[in-house]
Amino acid sequence: MWLLRGLGASLLWILAGVLGLLGVVLCVTVVLLPLGIPLLMLARKLFGYSMVVMVPGKVRHPAHHAKASAKSGLKNAFSSAKSAQKSNQKTAQKTGKSLGRKARKLGKSLAR
Repeated sequence: MWLLRGLGASLLWILAGVLGLLGVVLCVTVVLLPLGIPLLMLARKLFGYSMVVMVPGKVRHPAHHAKASAKSGLKNAFSSAKSAQKSNQKTAQKTGKSLGRKARKLGKSLAR
């Protein structure tokens, strides 16, 4: 896939270069100046599109990918916090039961 994308981007880049050269030639001839300026603008856009196609998505939109990564990290943090809370509750219940037994034994021994 990356080979095909690179090939398309390079062809687009070459096309933009040819259009830019044609736009410069048309701008030199003053009569064809109204045709040369739009061609130069089109060439500039094509150069931009070729670079957008060439680079990977994480480089093109780093904020979008950082936001998605932060969301997944936040979900993982919440799920691990919930599991830790459940295990702490179970440990507290077990500890409470054992302390309750010890307290009852102590109370019975003191009552005698």
